[in-house]
Amino acid sequence: VQLQASGGGLVQAGGSLRLSCASSRRRSGANARAWFRQAPGKDREFVATINWSGTRTDYASSVEGRFTISRDNDKSTVDLQMNNLRPEDTGVYYCAQSALFPSHLTEDYSTWGQGTQVTVSS
Repeated sequence: VQLQASGGGLVQAGGSLRLSCASSRRRSGANARAWFRQAPGKDREFVATINWSGTRTDYASSVEGRFTISRDNDKSTVDLQMNNLRPEDTGVYYCAQSALFPSHLTEDYSTWGQGTQVTVSS
């Protein structure tokens, strides 16, 4: 299975963006999906995850209340709605897939998308 992330861009602080992650396989099974991000010079960090049915979610404390993760299993997509963006949200955002939920660890995710750049200006 391949994951394709899209929706990144340049936005001013306080603005919104919606990222989408599409799977090459329809109804890709009982896997959790997640978003991670990586700022220049920093390690990749967990942002949000959602279980296979879409009934449970988990967020990093830094994005709780501002970001919302959702999924549509009929379309095999997972979206990340990002509101009230801050300059510190800048980075490359990656979607990933895991058999585990919830996990904040990159090593628990076996499949990764190519990343999409999000830049928030102050």
